[in-house]
Amino acid sequence: MHFGQLGDVILGLPALQALREHFADAKITLMHGKPPTEVLKLANVADEYIPVDRVALRDGNKLKSIAEMGRLILDIRRRKFDMVVDLHSLPETNLLGRVAGIPNRLYGNRESRSIDSLSNFRPKPALEDKSKHATDRYLDVILPLEIEPRRAPVKLFPRQEDVDSVVAKYPNVFGDGGGSLVGLFPGAGNPSRCWPIDKFAALAGALIDDGLLPVIFLGPEEFEMRPQVERTFPEGAVIVDGLSITEFLAALSDLAVFVGNDTGPVHLAACVATPTVLLIDEKAPLTYLPNNHELTVVGDGPIASISVESVYRATTAVLEQTRPGANDKRNVE
Repeated sequence: MHFGQLGDVILGLPALQALREHFADAKITLMHGKPPTEVLKLANVADEYIPVDRVALRDGNKLKSIAEMGRLILDIRRRKFDMVVDLHSLPETNLLGRVAGIPNRLYGNRESRSIDSLSNFRPKPALEDKSKHATDRYLDVILPLEIEPRRAPVKLFPRQEDVDSVVAKYPNVFGDGGGSLVGLFPGAGNPSRCWPIDKFAALAGALIDDGLLPVIFLGPEEFEMRPQVERTFPEGAVIVDGLSITEFLAALSDLAVFVGNDTGPVHLAACVATPTVLLIDEKAPLTYLPNNHELTVVGDGPIASISVESVYRATTAVLEQTRPGANDKRNVE
């Protein structure tokens, strides 16, 4: 089980992949939140997936939520699992494994965030070390299984159908970027994580002056932001929205560099090994940085005070390292 948000689940992919390899002869079922479903399938870390809409269970009609939880418990009991590994380890998921009657329960020990007494696998994982990167903390959960930890990012390969779909939707943008595409993601789940949109627009203008094509990505949570983006960004920038998560991965793989706030899409960029410039507030924890070998972090003060010049320098420095033909890095299945 891994019921973290999209970024958390991506940071947990090395642990999920290690479990898959360790239990090569077992049937593995992964229970998780709904948003990362397609990413998890693309990563091929399980034989079967059970997406659960935790938000609907939490915020929806209470009677319906109770009925859905009852159905879920009965479904798990019928499957007769031999073991459960709870990587994110929340009280409700700890209880679920116990109530469902799974005999072997290995739960992450998250101090006040989990119910350690419900975990019966021996030896137990050590108490969560919050100073460690999240990927390492997930790997620590499975150390009792004597699995050698490997922190290397899990690389995802866009499907050809998604590549073709993105090119069909935006034929003058994707497919032959020639190293000139710079992705910008101005949104984030929390406003405190957002670099000002006018600064994103100024960055786009500087990139256009350099002969580059800024591509502004808007996800479902940025739907209401589109009118402001249209007003603020200079002519020559391209707005891309309406992509599925797997199409978004395909589009990311066609970029020379991706510039974004501290939110899920920067973790998706890491999945396809796209060089990334991450804009982050000085108070944000560094233990959740994308697991990306090609990551540049800009954040030496409050995020709103980060200058356009510093982000421009970081972005062009990445571009200067991109050799001709660097977009050929995209691998497709």
